[in-house]
Amino acid sequence: MLKKIAIILCLALHIHAFGQIQHPKASPFSIVEQEVGLASLRVEYSRPSTNGREIFGNLVPYDRIWRVGANISTKITVSSTMEVMGNVLPKGTYALYAFPEAEAWEVVFHTNTSHWGDGRNDYDPQEDLFRIKVQPESIPYYQENFLIAFDSITHNSVNMQLIWANTQVVVPFSVDTHAQMKAEIENQIAKSPTAQTYYEAARYLQEQGKDYEKALAYLNKALELGGDTYYFHRVKSLVEAAMGDYNSAIQSAEKSLKISKDLEKDEFVRMNEAKIQKWKAILEKE
Repeated sequence: MLKKIAIILCLALHIHAFGQIQHPKASPFSIVEQEVGLASLRVEYSRPSTNGREIFGNLVPYDRIWRVGANISTKITVSSTMEVMGNVLPKGTYALYAFPEAEAWEVVFHTNTSHWGDGRNDYDPQEDLFRIKVQPESIPYYQENFLIAFDSITHNSVNMQLIWANTQVVVPFSVDTHAQMKAEIENQIAKSPTAQTYYEAARYLQEQGKDYEKALAYLNKALELGGDTYYFHRVKSLVEAAMGDYNSAIQSAEKSLKISKDLEKDEFVRMNEAKIQKWKAILEKE
């Protein structure tokens, strides 16, 4: 008898499993990731469509919590500590909520990531990490599906955009990439640095306009270990020019130019020629 019951249950489960129909989701799931300097952001959310509906103030009521998407709560993960409008956002994963209003939105970084949707009665403001106020903007196009995107990216900052229908909200993030890079450079040089290690460290300092003397020392070490290289000499010329030593900058650029011509690196040929001409003109005026 028990054997018959077990067989019947197995058959029932089998029929049930094959009887289910997978429906396409009205609000499909999406993931967006963005690097910022050495850090990264990741957002997991669902994308509802307008379907001809009025969105903010109607489908998404004013002055009530919104899950910033559909289905489960939207999650945002940061790989390193960041700042959002003066608020510290430690490394980790948070639920992202909003309280839209006509004139301003409150965007919430919430520590409880277990709620379905906005949590409604289970949502506890005491579990907010922080809230920020941002102004909604009208956009000159129509966004059918709710969109979270990242733009205005630098080594140290990025804007997160929440876009739907004719409305956009921008949330700015910042990260202290220089502190991370300084620690990374010191760590790598303390190990077994190669010519490329010294070059990469110097190039970063040159691009950021920081500590030119240290950058020059790194480049000299790169040339000592790696020999004449067109891009080593190229960056060295830029550092020397930034330090006001145009004669040395011209000499370094000429070395880079010669090697670039020999290797048929046309882009570097043009860049070096342009800089040499510019720096010679500066010296003639002095």
